Amino acid sequence: MQNAHLDLRGRKKLDLMNDNLIANRKGFTLVELMAVLVIMSVFLSVTIKKFDLLSDSASITAIKEGVRELNTQETLVWTQMKLSDTDWTSDLDVFNSVDKNLGQGYRWNPGPNIGGGTLYFRKQSIVLARHESKRNSMGSWN
Repeated sequence: MQNAHLDLRGRKKLDLMNDNLIANRKGFTLVELMAVLVIMSVFLSVTIKKFDLLSDSASITAIKEGVRELNTQETLVWTQMKLSDTDWTSDLDVFNSVDKNLGQGYRWNPGPNIGGGTLYFRKQSIVLARHESKRNSMGSWN
């Protein structure tokens, strides 16, 4: 009977010690905090790199769409001139009629001229050459 009593006391002591350890623990250890910071920094660095790649990819796509828009404008103006009563007059008239303002985020530096120009969208740019329109063929931007 006495052995059972001691055993019970030993368990009570062990339980009290465990309760004290848990009760005394009020926060995280420095090692635990550092581990969380390291994991978070790795995730953050991967996320930032992915975001930069997506941003650059979107800018490149916007540049391509800008060139496509210029070529569409060129085709539209040339076709309208060909269908008009006056017919095609000159490449300069076609160039001056094309709307080269592609919208927010796009800029030219230097401004577009009849031979081409440098088109920018955010950090991306492309040097474009403009091939002149003729009576039997429309101009294009490449």
